Amino acid sequence: MSILQTVITMTEMMAAAAITAPKARGDNVVSYLILHGEKLREFGLQMIQYGEESKRKNYDRDGNNVLNADALLILYLNGDHRGNLNCGACGYDTCAEFELRQGPEFDGPVCAIRSIDLGVAIGSAVKMASTLNVDNRVMYRIGPVARKYGWIDGPLAMGIPVSITSKNIFFQR
Repeated sequence: MSILQTVITMTEMMAAAAITAPKARGDNVVSYLILHGEKLREFGLQMIQYGEESKRKNYDRDGNNVLNADALLILYLNGDHRGNLNCGACGYDTCAEFELRQGPEFDGPVCAIRSIDLGVAIGSAVKMASTLNVDNRVMYRIGPVARKYGWIDGPLAMGIPVSITSKNIFFQR
């Protein structure tokens, strides 16, 4: 098995950890996308382009990290953006009261419970990466680019680039 195939398998294991992570009411609200090879390169270049067009900071830095990664796992909320628990954590009395509005990078409001679900999934994925000794870093900036360029369809997303090198490329950037 090549290093690239090993990284892809490890990234698939990270996705499995995210999907099987506990979620409120047991609802399957997290989906994933894995990019490698030419698709990964295309995505990294889109990150840099987005930073230039939007004048937002550090998209070039993170885009270069993606370009130097071996694979990328994108985790995002799918389906209904409401937890349907009427808990009020979003600021509304009932889940039926709020509708998504388009924001500059994400749509919102997003249900606090669903945000926690995504956070637990991300934590499970990076825990798996740690167990497998694959370098990684959770990146906020991957989410807006994945949404803008149509890689995913969901109100909230984060990305985890992964790499197998002798030095972690995601730190001391």
